[in-house]
Amino acid sequence: MASKLSRRNALKLFGLSSLAPLSFTSLATTENGERIILPDNALYSPLLKPITAIICGAGNRGNVYGNYALQYPEQLDIVGVAEPILLRNERYAKKHNIESDNRFTTWEDVFKKPKFADAIIITTPDSLHYGPCMQALKMGYDVLLEKPISPSKKECSDILALAKKNNRIVAVCHVLRYAPYFIKLREIIQSKVIGDVISLQHLEPIGHQHMSHSYVRGNWHNSKETTPIILAKSCHDLDIIKWMLGEQTKKIQAFGDVKWFRKENAPEGSTDRCTDGCKVEATCPYSALKIYHRSRKYLHHFILPDDSEKHGEAIMDYLKNTHYGKCVYRAQNDQPDHYVCNILFEKNITASFSMEAFTSYEGRRTRVMGSLGDIVGDMNSFTHTDFHSGKKIEWKQSSDGHGGGDWRLVADWIQAVAQQDASLLSSTIEASIESHFMGFAAEKSRLTSKVINL
Repeated sequence: MASKLSRRNALKLFGLSSLAPLSFTSLATTENGERIILPDNALYSPLLKPITAIICGAGNRGNVYGNYALQYPEQLDIVGVAEPILLRNERYAKKHNIESDNRFTTWEDVFKKPKFADAIIITTPDSLHYGPCMQALKMGYDVLLEKPISPSKKECSDILALAKKNNRIVAVCHVLRYAPYFIKLREIIQSKVIGDVISLQHLEPIGHQHMSHSYVRGNWHNSKETTPIILAKSCHDLDIIKWMLGEQTKKIQAFGDVKWFRKENAPEGSTDRCTDGCKVEATCPYSALKIYHRSRKYLHHFILPDDSEKHGEAIMDYLKNTHYGKCVYRAQNDQPDHYVCNILFEKNITASFSMEAFTSYEGRRTRVMGSLGDIVGDMNSFTHTDFHSGKKIEWKQSSDGHGGGDWRLVADWIQAVAQQDASLLSSTIEASIESHFMGFAAEKSRLTSKVINL
């Protein structure tokens, strides 16, 4: 049995006293005013010059990572952009002061030019990760690669093999590994303050409107054209479960399907589009008019004019002519709206993961059951209960998106590229690829009703 830790040592391990907030020495904000958390890191070295990078894909995630350069130009300089949508291309080039010769329509165009930067940031659609990543590695670029690595197991393996062969750094954007909440939670688990881990439960509540936006109407509504939802949305979660436990996966079993977002569940009086005179639009929780036009939510995938007075007209155009205006019951989506995985790890540790669309809230929830204590958390805080004393210790934080992980990843990646030291990253492709294999196995299990050995 693992030795008992005193309350004093447990508090020391938590790095703070009960109920105290986590503090950081460096705080910045995004252009939307959201806080960005960047703690000091003793492994960082001063940069003689900023790392130069080319963005392939100037959409939402391309701006999340690229905006780091606006706050910290002495660390990162975006010198090129590839983006087929002209307005996005123009806006990105203007924001980062990119020369006209370094603006490209497609990712293929980037590599027609001799190497002109240190690294490539790939935030193209999921099905377009493989091509630019392979070409970047061939030409000697280091890479920051948005998750998932690829929708194909073979392509994931190909990228790993080429990165090793050419001795290049590939960081996968498993940003939860960089979130202070999960870093601390993993530290507590690995310290054995709760004894031996017996079991873990992890929930990803997508949120009912978020599900309708991204996986019923949106870019990922068709798994065959993009990526199965277990990878597109939840390779984060398979990865963080494995990373926290630090054990190899032995078996996985999965269930799930499209239960609610089906044509037969469409209310009487509904129409193909929310703009077609739907009789239940005013009371439907998934009304595109309510979500996008009246509430102005989830507009980061819309390309709107600079003049805010014209936004309403532009949004209505989207609703009348794209998938975003489709009735959720007639959207021809195939992504499961509920998905559960049972996972057996080494040392007979069991884990259950549940991805749920039908929640009123978002933000991951985790419960860890150990031989000497348990932990219950929700990404903002977690509470450790010691079985010996019955006492509780609470850890709290407040942070930006993905629990503070987005820009912490970028900061570590910049240092890894500058020092040519992949060990500064926790989400190298070597580390992150294992959770992708778990995802492929889970999807195989779901479709074949079999337990899959890994």
